[in-house]
Amino acid sequence: MTHTEKTQKAQKTQNTEKAEKGEKGEKGAYEATGVPGPGPSEVPAGAPAGLDAHLVVDRGSFRLDVALTAAPGDVVALLGPNGAGKTTALRALAGLTPLNGGHLRLDGAALERTAPESRPVGVVFQNYLLFPHLTALDNVAFGPRCHGATKAEARAQAAEWLERMGLAEHAGAKPRRLSGGQAQRVALARALATNPRLLLLDEPLAALDARTRLEVRTQLRRHLAEFEAVAVLVTHDPLDAMVLADRLVVIEDGRVVQEGTPADIARHPRTDYIAHLVGLNLYKGRAEDHTVHVDDGPAITTTEDLTGPVFVAFPPSAVTLHRDRPTGSSARNLWQCEVAGLETHGDQIRAALTGELPLAADLTTVAAAELDLHPGAIVWATVKAAQTHAYPA
Repeated sequence: MTHTEKTQKAQKTQNTEKAEKGEKGEKGAYEATGVPGPGPSEVPAGAPAGLDAHLVVDRGSFRLDVALTAAPGDVVALLGPNGAGKTTALRALAGLTPLNGGHLRLDGAALERTAPESRPVGVVFQNYLLFPHLTALDNVAFGPRCHGATKAEARAQAAEWLERMGLAEHAGAKPRRLSGGQAQRVALARALATNPRLLLLDEPLAALDARTRLEVRTQLRRHLAEFEAVAVLVTHDPLDAMVLADRLVVIEDGRVVQEGTPADIARHPRTDYIAHLVGLNLYKGRAEDHTVHVDDGPAITTTEDLTGPVFVAFPPSAVTLHRDRPTGSSARNLWQCEVAGLETHGDQIRAALTGELPLAADLTTVAAAELDLHPGAIVWATVKAAQTHAYPA
């Protein structure tokens, strides 16, 4: 072990010991566990319930400027590419990153100047941060202990939470004996055991393998549905966001570019990033009746009768490819393209096309072979008007 590794291990042990000893009021202990110290866990009479935040954070050349509101019972997902500002927003909500402007109110109380460990906020970090030498029961009991419960009371509450999480039989197990999904549920139980008014989850399923994710995602959705306060989760996985959240807030370059229900965002993407996530070809242009003149591109015929700035979208599965210009096709849209690349996409082949209209097309392996598709091949792409969807920009 190198000197640096020894130093890091010693520091980690020291932070763990401090947290265990109940050194409440220290930001380091809160960062080590995500468990808040004593603080209000009920909404004062007459106070507006829920989250009302305008997060402004300046970090060098990057600026986060995001507004978030949520009512008790809401599950909001912050979705966006790497570097968009999702984790910065979550840390600002937790108080681990100070605001440079805006406001943060939870159940009517201003939290901008409240220390992280004094906020009624629970955090489940991406790597869970369970105490390695404590059992699952004592990891969960840590929260109530920080709130002044006796050891017996804290353990009783922890046992109840482990029962709710389906982990009663693992109460005596230490983290190294737990699966990834079990560790995630212990971390969630530890955060919930303090009755937070705001629950924050940072990439809650990122550390799990694909098979475990499927099971844990379903369980997490059920636990979040039962949570009576506000939950905010950060993810870059659209499936996690669509399944777990009631509302999505999409952040790009520190700004909110779209928000709404999962169904609305999936059907009406407003940026290339969102369109890529939900698997749609997306273009912006100007509509005249049933024709959309794409910015710097050709026209697309749609079934919608619109006027003015619009988006038009269609799935890659709506695209039919031909090696020769088709004759007698009922499709209203026809463009000549060049194959830029091919990749496996599920049980199909996805072709990336450039040319008059850059687009993605899905086809079967057999169809790709019959068309002799390869990078550089010239093809004709057709899309029926009925398979497009136009909506105001």
